[in-house]
Amino acid sequence: MYKLCAAFCAALFLFAAALPSPALAQDVVLTSLDGAVEIEGTLKGFDGEFYRLDTVYGEITVDASGVNCAGPGCPNLEAFVAEMRVSGSATMGRVLMPALIEAFALRNGLLASRSEVGENRFDYALRDRETGVEKGLFRFHTTNTDEGFADLLADDSDIVMSLREVRPSEVRAAREAGLGDLTGPNRSRVLALDAMVPIVSPRNPLNAISPAQLARLFSGEISNWLQMGGPDAPVVLHLPQETSGLAQSVQDKLMAPARADLAAGVERHADNTELAEAVAGDVLAIGITSHSEIGNAKPVVLTGRCGFQLRASRLAIKTEDYPLTAPMFLYLPARRLPKLARDFLTFTRSDPAQIVIRRAGFVDQAPEEVAINAQGDRFANAITAAGEETSLDELKRLVGTLGTRHRLSTSFRFRAGSTLLDAQSLSNVQQLARALEAGKYDTRSVLFVGFSDGQGAASANRAIATRRAEAVRDAVVSAAETANLERVHVDIAAFGEALPLACDETAWGRQANRRVEVWVR
Repeated sequence: MYKLCAAFCAALFLFAAALPSPALAQDVVLTSLDGAVEIEGTLKGFDGEFYRLDTVYGEITVDASGVNCAGPGCPNLEAFVAEMRVSGSATMGRVLMPALIEAFALRNGLLASRSEVGENRFDYALRDRETGVEKGLFRFHTTNTDEGFADLLADDSDIVMSLREVRPSEVRAAREAGLGDLTGPNRSRVLALDAMVPIVSPRNPLNAISPAQLARLFSGEISNWLQMGGPDAPVVLHLPQETSGLAQSVQDKLMAPARADLAAGVERHADNTELAEAVAGDVLAIGITSHSEIGNAKPVVLTGRCGFQLRASRLAIKTEDYPLTAPMFLYLPARRLPKLARDFLTFTRSDPAQIVIRRAGFVDQAPEEVAINAQGDRFANAITAAGEETSLDELKRLVGTLGTRHRLSTSFRFRAGSTLLDAQSLSNVQQLARALEAGKYDTRSVLFVGFSDGQGAASANRAIATRRAEAVRDAVVSAAETANLERVHVDIAAFGEALPLACDETAWGRQANRRVEVWVR
């Protein structure tokens, strides 16, 4: 009897998970196959393989293959339909997620059918292409990032689509609600990349602007085009609605570093397409929208006093060389997802999914190799910006080390004022680790190259850059658990301030310059 109980209890383990779904919050009794042990509780979830119960012993998870279920809440094991509720950013929910779901269905012998079920709500049912049997149901609520996290906390969502990182207040609220740590490992992933791009009318002569000037415009400090060398006319400001993840990223990445607040009277738009159309039609307007939704407006290049220019190109966004990137996140529950949902999330990182992401108008994360002769501007900038401490010998060492290699589009950057990787870079660690595990760089040399900003002595900056390169290398190697690293030559190098990407006199420029690049041969 003791052994039977021990064997059954071994199938149980404590599991931090979301609040109960109303459809599943019913009392059930689980009985071991030999009838020796019974567990009674409220069914909180079933993923096709495991039951989650709230019991007098706390929340437990039980392998369905080892028990029988009795009670009105027991699911039909043979006709199980994996159901996932997805909420948050309309930018992600309108085009990107539907395109990925349809591609996933096509590759897995499933038929995806969409049905509108209410304002900002639609479902995707996935059925077996031959039998018509329903296998999965994705329920979407497309509003904005704030609403996505609110739905998660209210147990109206399983996955959040977010255009920004989760905020500390949301992390605390999730922990208090029993959802665990949303900043923990595997609780989020970057699905695709976008960027915040300043736009004007094609009739507006403005072609370039510094991040500092952009912040002064949106704070109201610059309120007349005359201050920008234009006509004597007021500047009309346009942004997405306040609850949009993109608008909140503008506050976090543009205004906060300038220690400025947004001006009163900014015209807000519920839709980025509408925003772009309004700016394109008004020669006195300037707005900030996503790279994927510029429309007929004219994008404005970011620049600085040193003369460097940063365009929101696909490659510059992918490498984070463009400073106002906007990663598109999926935040995931701590509990186990149904197998179909796990398979879908695995698919989103595959090569076919990256093609779908590109075709949908967003920036994918598939690593690209860029030859050194395609990076002439970067090396010209290095020579132009070289100070007294960046010698000709150091530049020769840089070119000698990198000249026979290609730069990967996978880069790593750090949180402001911290040695911790930013959210996109944490996702890049997993992406590069999976590539190593798949053998994509077998028989090749992978070099992690550290760079810094130009603040302080050059020798100290090289030392900082070395430590960052070592930290990134160690993180990737640790994550690549199944990779045969004997087949890959992994090393580090560091050049400190010798290859700046942006003007160093601003916080934005220094942030862009602090990075670890990956070069392969």
